[in-house]
Order: sequence, then C-alpha cells, then structure tokens
Amino acid sequence: MKPKLLLSWSSGKDSAWALHVLQKRDDFEVVGLLTTINEAFDRVAMHAVRRKLLEAQAVAAGLPLWPVPIPWPCSNAEYEKRMEAVVAKACNVGVTHMAFGDLFLEDVRNYRIDKLKGSGTDPVFPIWGIPTDKLAREMIAGGLKAVLTCVDPKQLELRFAGREFDERLLDELPAGVDPCGEKGEFHTFCYGGPMFSKSIEVKVGDVVAREGFYFADLMLTDTGLSPTLKH
Repeated sequence: MKPKLLLSWSSGKDSAWALHVLQKRDDFEVVGLLTTINEAFDRVAMHAVRRKLLEAQAVAAGLPLWPVPIPWPCSNAEYEKRMEAVVAKACNVGVTHMAFGDLFLEDVRNYRIDKLKGSGTDPVFPIWGIPTDKLAREMIAGGLKAVLTCVDPKQLELRFAGREFDERLLDELPAGVDPCGEKGEFHTFCYGGPMFSKSIEVKVGDVVAREGFYFADLMLTDTGLSPTLKH
C-alpha cells in the first residue's frame, strides 16, 4: 500500500501542478485536498475564490475536500490551532504525508517542516526548486489553465486582475515580478489541466479593491464544463 497524502490546496496553479506531479510520480495515494476557508465570506483564504468553484475543482480532481474554516481576521495562533486539529484528524485516518506547492521561499518551507515535526505527518514539496520561469512555461505547455484572481497593486497594475495565466501574460510581467507570483505578486484559480478529469467553465465578474489587493470575482457558468474562459 502506498502512503496516504493530503495536498495543501490553494485552488491555484501551483497546488494544481503539484497534484499533477504527484499523479505522475504515483508513489503516494493522494486522499484529499486541504483548503483554508474564510468563514466570514465562505471563500478560499487569500485567493478569495468562491466555495462552489473550489468544490468543482475537487469533483474534477476526483478527491474529497478537507476544508479548514478560519475566522476573519485570523491570528497566526488561531490559524495554527486549527491546522493542528486537522493534521491530528488526518493522522487518525492513516495520512502520513502532507504536500505543499511551495517553490523557493525557504522561510515558508522551514515553517511547514517545523509545524509538522512530531505530528506523525511528514511534509512533501513536489515542485520545490524548479526555476519559476521554466516552471511557469512548463505549466502552460502542459495544458494548465488558470486566471489571476488576486493582484498586489504594489507590484502589478489593475489590468492584470482577471487575466489568463498564459505566455502573453508572462511576457508582459514587469521586471522583478516572479513568473509564478511566488513573492505574493498574484494568486490564481486553476480551471483546467491534466490533473483534472474535466475543465471548469468560469467567467470573470467585477474586479474590486479590498484590503490592499485587487480581486477578480470568478463565477461558474451554467455548464461549468467547457475549457474556455469567458469574460
């Protein structure tokens, strides 16, 4: 039997590509997608993606969701308390590993390693260390489809919110902006790719400024199945 693994799932391209890599490796049994949900807005924390879109991803991936509700605002202490509870629950059902889509931020990686130490669950970093310019284009060439849901206006202009994550976007990114947004420049929602059995049809709604970021509101279309992104 392969060891059981939970994947930390942001709804974005990096966690989606990590799932794809894990599927190809086939040395773990991925048993679920763990996602923090903002209780006040019923959306994915940071990415601000609606729960229905998250649920559509889980269906397309053929995996159960492990939602972790967190308050808004949420202190780091409260976040850690809730994460510890879900890790304990995972261990009780035989989960031995947790995977993350981190790319190169050593402090984030070390934090995860430290917090899982002694929990009975070991961290896995499937896409760690791949140069992000190479990785971004590899994702696109490999069929990943994503849209920018959150943009930091200190690093990117408003016009990038709601944009397709594609070669054209990469070519337009200002110097100093990481191609995968690993330094917080932007966050994405993945709506298609080799990790899914079907694509999710979404449309881009209003772009709003809130809490120092631009957020593009995404919604399911009536069918929710087509691989195209509609504006």
